[in-house]
Amino acid sequence: METCSDLFLFKDEISWCPAGDGIRRQIMGFDTQIMLVKVEFQKGAIGSEHSHSHCQSTYVASGVFEFTVDGIMKKVKEGDGIYIPPNVVHSTKCIEQGMLIDAFSPMREDFI
Repeated sequence: METCSDLFLFKDEISWCPAGDGIRRQIMGFDTQIMLVKVEFQKGAIGSEHSHSHCQSTYVASGVFEFTVDGIMKKVKEGDGIYIPPNVVHSTKCIEQGMLIDAFSPMREDFI
């Protein structure tokens, strides 16, 4: 398993990985302590309910989403942010096509 990305990552050189129906992601940089991931959602795509041991901070780069975190649902749009503590159940539904930027700590080994 890789433990560190290249120093520079160019969007046109990074493969997209499927992450569910209507969802794909690009890993934009990582080491063992942190990982940055760009996630593209088509309208109506659902990030199913799940939890993980990582801290997650999400920036809404574009689009509109309904996020549920620890049973609390909020509609978020471009420019908004979400913090998800470790082991907290969360999910999202894409209302308008968009892009999320996720930061995880430590890195998501399951994404490599």
